[in-house]
Amino acid sequence: MPNPLVQSTGRRKRAVARVLLRPGTGTITVNKRPVKDYFPSETHRMILSEPLRITNTDEVYDVECNIDGGGVSGQAGALRHGIARALVERDPDTRTDRKRAGFLTRDDRKKESKKYGLKKARKAPQYSKR
Repeated sequence: MPNPLVQSTGRRKRAVARVLLRPGTGTITVNKRPVKDYFPSETHRMILSEPLRITNTDEVYDVECNIDGGGVSGQAGALRHGIARALVERDPDTRTDRKRAGFLTRDDRKKESKKYGLKKARKAPQYSKR
């Protein structure tokens, strides 16, 4: 039997998820809270559990993670990325399925930083002729 515990990191926008994957019954714990309490939206829970569902391992592993930074959507994406990377580290044979589904690709889109003289990243103050 290979090592029972796998650690990985997932990122999306400003969110960082540190994921621990161990054999179990399929419970997902986020910041020491059940996933239904942390992500009340069904959409976010569906997003983060996709890597488990695509290979029918959603009731095989327990997922425990700490998430920091970002908003709710970015945190769900970071957790999905972390779970996918942990599953590939645990079973390298499933890498092609997850890579083809796009779970292993880091979504590096971030908010553009504000520039001086502007109101936001690109929005300029209103032009006044006189």
